[in-house]
Amino acid sequence: MLGTSARIGEVLAIRRRDIDVTSATPSIRITGTIVSHWGEPTTRQDHPKAAKSRRTVAIPSFTAEAVRRRLTRLEDSSLDALLFCSREGTPLTTNNVRRQLRHMLDLAGITGVTLHVFRRTVAAAINEQGGVELAAELLGHTDPKITIQHYIRRNMNRIWLELFLRKRCRRARHSQ
Repeated sequence: MLGTSARIGEVLAIRRRDIDVTSATPSIRITGTIVSHWGEPTTRQDHPKAAKSRRTVAIPSFTAEAVRRRLTRLEDSSLDALLFCSREGTPLTTNNVRRQLRHMLDLAGITGVTLHVFRRTVAAAINEQGGVELAAELLGHTDPKITIQHYIRRNMNRIWLELFLRKRCRRARHSQ
């Protein structure tokens, strides 16, 4: 997610046909999402959350390398094979991926990290380097206001809170 700026359902919906890691600028096309309705099998939906969410995203070299390695491990060689799937080749659910991440982070003693933190991190980095319009476009938002309200401003509030808490902790340690 960190290398694509995509939502978890969009990442899980990436197919072999959506990937170009051989060109000078490796990219991934975001063309769908994973949906899970109560009592029904999880499926790949052929469109993302919104029409503007359909996009092609240039990916950094670390992501391109990880995707190349993942492609070599896929048993299904069809163009519609999902990059991330179950052993049976069926779509993974977003809830299971979230649960697996939480479990791994718990084992590592890491708290406060969710899948959405990756998207917020990308939004903040892109905003700093290219502006809010580019961040909104890469995140697939219909309006930069969404990016500001839910990603950039929220991320900045968290940064300020962390800085404030660190400063308070230092003061408390020095006063003891």
